[in-house]
Amino acid sequence: MQAFIGTGVALVTPFKKDFSVDTEALQHIVNHVIDGGVEYIVVLGTTAETATLSKDEKELVVDTIVKANQNRVPLVLGVGGNNTSEVVNELKTRDFSNFSAILSVSPYYNKPTQKGIYEHFKAIAQASPIPIILYNVPGRTASNMLPATVIQLAKDFSNIIGIKEAAGDMVQAMKLIQHKPKDFLIISGDDMVTLPMVLAGGAGVISVIGEGFPKQFSEMVRLGLQRKVNEAYELHYQLADAIDMIFEQGNPAGIKEVFYHLGLSTNTLRLPLVSVDENLSNRLKTFIQQLK
Repeated sequence: MQAFIGTGVALVTPFKKDFSVDTEALQHIVNHVIDGGVEYIVVLGTTAETATLSKDEKELVVDTIVKANQNRVPLVLGVGGNNTSEVVNELKTRDFSNFSAILSVSPYYNKPTQKGIYEHFKAIAQASPIPIILYNVPGRTASNMLPATVIQLAKDFSNIIGIKEAAGDMVQAMKLIQHKPKDFLIISGDDMVTLPMVLAGGAGVISVIGEGFPKQFSEMVRLGLQRKVNEAYELHYQLADAIDMIFEQGNPAGIKEVFYHLGLSTNTLRLPLVSVDENLSNRLKTFIQQLK
């Protein structure tokens, strides 16, 4: 579990102008984040536009990242959904030899009760051959995993090792930190509140801004974990405007625009997502120029 203390980044899937997967750009992005100092990489999360990838494209993304990584940092694979039996089947049939954990989102669209959420993750815990990081993101799932449900799962299943908490509720995050088992990881899923969560006892972050600016953001998290508060907040406020901007017109449109201005990939997205407008693009470009 020590591998997941610090900064993880949820990688985008770069596309060429014809909307095909750009494996060369993906390799460059992997090197960019590792050279920038992140502790681990999340593959096929929401930021990867996984919902728009075919089965073959998902395997292409996985293979490209595994080869580019060369075992330099741990990899976490997104394995989740709102069809419990389908998720369980993937856990039983997929080769996880290149991955250290899975990230599994709370079921979306179905709007299960807390008991339903518990039973869903119970089935996943019983099927998964590697550790599980839960993912709570009510803004996308339309249901909130309450702290009591999370803590019960943490106590009942030793292979559920943490949660990416993205409810945007600091009180809820602090309740999780207060009542969690000793080694259970509370990981921020919200870039803007990452530092407050770390200082409150969180383990770090699975970030979006951290893949655009890995050096500054991962250092901020490390400083927070070391309780070097003033130095950490200096970096937080250095990046705060960019955090707002990359989510202003949706994720991953904002972070893809950052990569475009960094010269790492195109800013192409697949429908129903579209690129940011010219005004936001220019503001992100100015931010990057001033940061350098």
